[in-house]
Amino acid sequence: MSTYVLPRPTNSDIAELADFRRELHRHPELSGEEAETARRVVAMLEPTSPDRVLTGLGGHGVAAIYDSGKPGLTVMFRSELDALPIEELGDVSHRSLVPGKAHLCGHDGHSTILLGLARLLGRARPPDGKVVLMFQPAEEDGSGAAAVIDDPRYGEIRPDYAFSLHNKPGAPLGSAVLSPGPANCASRGISIRLRGSTAHAAQPETGRSPMRAVARLMPALEECGGRGPLGPDFAMVTVTHSSMGAAVYGVAPGEARILATLRTVTDDAMAALCERVEALIAETAQAHLLCFDIEYADIFLACTNDPLATEYLSAGVARAGLPFASLPMPQRGSEDFGRFGHGARSAMLFLGAGENLPQVHTPTYDFPDELIGPGIRLFSETLSACMERG
Repeated sequence: MSTYVLPRPTNSDIAELADFRRELHRHPELSGEEAETARRVVAMLEPTSPDRVLTGLGGHGVAAIYDSGKPGLTVMFRSELDALPIEELGDVSHRSLVPGKAHLCGHDGHSTILLGLARLLGRARPPDGKVVLMFQPAEEDGSGAAAVIDDPRYGEIRPDYAFSLHNKPGAPLGSAVLSPGPANCASRGISIRLRGSTAHAAQPETGRSPMRAVARLMPALEECGGRGPLGPDFAMVTVTHSSMGAAVYGVAPGEARILATLRTVTDDAMAALCERVEALIAETAQAHLLCFDIEYADIFLACTNDPLATEYLSAGVARAGLPFASLPMPQRGSEDFGRFGHGARSAMLFLGAGENLPQVHTPTYDFPDELIGPGIRLFSETLSACMERG
């Protein structure tokens, strides 16, 4: 057990970090493309003199290591590097310079907060153990955390504790939403391809059209979920896309595709939902004499807050002087931070971005720079609590 108090960020720190956040915002990169974003992060880390920086981790991931040189806990704080394939429509001066791509989820702000923590670690190393700042790639498509963990170098930084935050429009600015247990739902995309055979539109009976199967499947898929309250049995299926045949008048279709998102609170419930959905697809395809293929993508495990990690994060909230907000947990949205919880005690907090701010993933969203200071203090105080009690 060690007493460890990090310095506070200066006004100059906050101003420089806000400028950096806006620069990131101007130059968004999608999942798997974050090479320039990673380069900018590494350049910002350099003055903080980390003991080691791992680059190209699980793709374009960056891990900065601040090592005391003494045995102790490894504590990781994680942010995300990627942006979204959405056209920004806001009128901020630092709006995206890349058509069709924008930081509309706040990952630019999350990474800036981590860079602020890096400045403090550069001024006051941990008394024992080490601190890892993980700038993770490809969060938006659910592939980044898995790729980082699968990277052989991850074994060098595998944490005992892992912490993360996500800004939360709708919650009062600077407030904290946190509880032990489920924090974010598990989700995955399912692609269903139905295959029959085409026919002349004047003789549709000579082919095998997927039309009736599609008409049956779309509402039946959503009924597989049933929604309900956000408890252990919660399940939701959202049909997001469908297409069928060629866009012509003379040919009855022979192939169709349906995309849907499956969502549950727990990983066990996800396995059960997948089983129900796959049985429905097989039954429907057989009834209409169709072949079918199923593929899964954008796979997010459930994100569950460990009780002890949540206790440390709650202590960080209190020490940083942030108020708690009462909002329902878990969140319906997904976060691939949950994968880190399979090898570490982990917890994620939602940091209020303002009650009247546009929601994330909307064209006019912009991360509020007013959260940079509170976010840094939250993480620095969480680290102090972890080191003192762990």
